[in-house]
Amino acid sequence: MLARAFIDDPVAKWACAIADLRPRVLERFHGARLRHLLGHEEVWTTDTLASAALWAPPDEWKTTVRQDLELARCVLYPRLLPRVPFVVSGLLRVEGVHPRDRPPHWYLAVLGTDPSSQGQGLASAVLAGVLTQCDADGVGAYLESSNERNIAFYARHGFRVIDELHLPRGPTMWLMWRDPVP
Repeated sequence: MLARAFIDDPVAKWACAIADLRPRVLERFHGARLRHLLGHEEVWTTDTLASAALWAPPDEWKTTVRQDLELARCVLYPRLLPRVPFVVSGLLRVEGVHPRDRPPHWYLAVLGTDPSSQGQGLASAVLAGVLTQCDADGVGAYLESSNERNIAFYARHGFRVIDELHLPRGPTMWLMWRDPVP
């Protein structure tokens, strides 16, 4: 489902410009991210698995070198080898700009909804559990949006753009922060 949700995402297209390879690359990538985050027990889905939010709790967002290598391997296809330096550099940049100067916060690593189920409020539903906990605990939340059209969606949930990141020879990502609602 996450591979389908991100098939036309600007960063996915940048990382894998070869359309017939993109589904496999995205399946590998999202499978790896799911394995990385599942242990935190903050993977929220709808009953039908049509939408999912993958969260990292405060101070648990940083990937390990092993996880970074696993993510880099997702694009190791002969036809994509010229892209590998840009993709790896981009992944490291994304992690490098993660706000360290802000208080502990939840990190929304992935949010996706199957294209056939978008517009039904499913993404809002899978966000609700952790955002409610953020508010109850007085803790912020952070995410990177890889698609400009999603900024308004996240704004409806209290996020605001705090910066932009331009990937090497690639698209812009919007860094977003949400203060807890008292």
